Amino acid sequence: MLKIFADRGGTFTDIVVVTNNQAIIDRLSKHPERFLIVTLPNQQWIIVYKLLSENPEQYQDAAIQGIRDIMGISGNEPIPDEAIEVVKMGTTVATNALLERKGDRVVLLITKGFKDALRIGYQNRPNIFARHIVLPTMLYEQVLEIDERYDAHGNELIAINIEIAKNDLQAVYNTGIRSCAIVFMHSDRYPDHEQQIAKIAQEIGFTQISVSHQVSPLMKLVSRGDTTVVDAYLTPILRRYVNQVASQLPKVKLMFMKSDGGLVAAQQFQGKDSILSGPAGGIVGAVQTSKRAGFELVITFDMGGTSTDVAHFQGEYERQLDSEIAGARMRVPVLAINTIAAGGGSILFFDGSSYRVGPKSAGSNPGPACYRRGGQLAVTDANVMLGKIHPQYFPSVFGIDGNLPLDKDIVIQQFTQLAQDIQAATLNHCTPEQVAAGFMAIAVENMANAIKKISLQRGYDVSQYVLCCFGGAGGQVACLIADTLGMKKIFLHPYAGVLSAYGMGLADVQAIREGGVEQPLTQTLIPQLHQLIEYLETQARSEINEDNIQAEIVCKVNLKYEGTNSTLTVNFADEVAVMRQEFEAEHKSRYGFIQLEKTLIVESASVEVIQKMETPEEPLIIRTRPLDEAPVSVEIVRMFSTDRWYDTPVYRREDLQPEDRINGAAIVVEKISTIVVEPNWQAKLTECNHLILQRLSTDSKKQN
Repeated sequence: MLKIFADRGGTFTDIVVVTNNQAIIDRLSKHPERFLIVTLPNQQWIIVYKLLSENPEQYQDAAIQGIRDIMGISGNEPIPDEAIEVVKMGTTVATNALLERKGDRVVLLITKGFKDALRIGYQNRPNIFARHIVLPTMLYEQVLEIDERYDAHGNELIAINIEIAKNDLQAVYNTGIRSCAIVFMHSDRYPDHEQQIAKIAQEIGFTQISVSHQVSPLMKLVSRGDTTVVDAYLTPILRRYVNQVASQLPKVKLMFMKSDGGLVAAQQFQGKDSILSGPAGGIVGAVQTSKRAGFELVITFDMGGTSTDVAHFQGEYERQLDSEIAGARMRVPVLAINTIAAGGGSILFFDGSSYRVGPKSAGSNPGPACYRRGGQLAVTDANVMLGKIHPQYFPSVFGIDGNLPLDKDIVIQQFTQLAQDIQAATLNHCTPEQVAAGFMAIAVENMANAIKKISLQRGYDVSQYVLCCFGGAGGQVACLIADTLGMKKIFLHPYAGVLSAYGMGLADVQAIREGGVEQPLTQTLIPQLHQLIEYLETQARSEINEDNIQAEIVCKVNLKYEGTNSTLTVNFADEVAVMRQEFEAEHKSRYGFIQLEKTLIVESASVEVIQKMETPEEPLIIRTRPLDEAPVSVEIVRMFSTDRWYDTPVYRREDLQPEDRINGAAIVVEKISTIVVEPNWQAKLTECNHLILQRLSTDSKKQN
């Protein structure tokens, strides 16, 4: 049986398979350059495989192709479903549709008089001095005003005229729109009118009906409306992708990763929950493996080909309720991930006076210049130029037939040309490698700033944290990022290059439900909160489809000071004083002050039901070499760092044994990523096959 965990990223699709099938292992062992195979206890193996997310000449869907390659099935044969126990996936399909504005056509149905409420939004001006304001494009194509109204106390002021609503909706349907978002005033508490309109839309034949009191049952028309529109815009695209995957895997248990870090059955996967599907797998993978390695304070750093995602972990997953992703505002619980457009594929260019990195990415097609598809110079090329990536240790999957190594010559040629252009424009003489190092410094600064945003700016001292680096490109810049932030320890898991996919296998099935409260926090409110929490738990359990399962229940409340808008999440307790104390401690850490005289308002409550899943074991490794015998490097290469060239030993990860220590400058190559140990850093391997990089203080350097 195969358990398959897959993450479809912007550049690469990563696949991790746990299997006990000896025949598959015997066949794949003949291709060690393409498949990484790790032996687990009790006659099981892990297979790791990477392939380009888009390769239109070779295959339609990368995840399905990866499964075919591993099982040895050609493109036109059906996949034998009895051989697969479960498939757990994260996907960027919805994220890309949102970024590229390629969702489905949507009509917004809203209370009469509020036609432009979502366009006006909250009148935020993120760039307050901009003279030319560029408004975000709306995701809906048409607006239909429905003459209906409840007041804030649930009194029906205007009843719906069913006939008029039916005719108006039919007219919209006739224009070819099949997706609708229904958002009425006060419907988070009084949903009758929304239910009536949803019924009419269903009868007419709309295939996607997103109703705000189900999608985001919280106060505030604008954020509830925005979330509902995003859901209506993306769910049809997601549904088509899920069906396409499911059609290739009939009868296989198929699960998807949600933005909040939990798994959900494929048929319940919705647009609003899918935006951070891939990155969420990475956070789960990073947190769970870091905990196994004994680290409790973690900054996760996931550098892929297209973007870099960073997150903060201090004992429990951090989620945020309000987020803006790709210009769309949403109010659903998502893992607090800060994403920036800086990855291995971020394009480098000189604008006449300064170096620029990104935000445009070369993606996987054409990819960076070294990918042999005529792409522009990118961050990966800078690392090739600096001798941190060497073609002989990188998979040979490039060129038209997908069997050639990276092209180093084109990189040297283009950087040489760029250095000449820069000299002509600025009269500064720089060597090609200095130019590449300059671009890298800017990329590193951008990524370090993303980490500062989620840590230092929120009152956390990052020097006490471990930097958990993963993603295909994470190990190449780990030391540079840590140096910039004053961090002293880096953790690299053996599956760091595919940790987002591995994270799918470490995640639990979970469902989160929220309900609005908007009342002062007093002891008399506690019984009412208990009632709401019970109701939310029943709803959440129904999503997991099992009422009497052994599940962990986590209850939270969102609190804020009266008259303010920023909520903080605390654990629900029967004692008001306990919740108040936790709120004040968090407020003091975040904002530097507390207001004792102010009333606390409970904005909303949430319940998370977690069903624990069986997760893959990790083997311990044993040292067979004598302790005083150092690992042997496979060759010495030249690497450019701190403005000079170093003769740098290259080690294979599989040749290292517990207690081995390697001083930088050095390179550790794996089948799925490259780790650069910069000067002043030391790498040490543990018995769990974890690579821990530590910054050397001046004293320890003397001893070494």
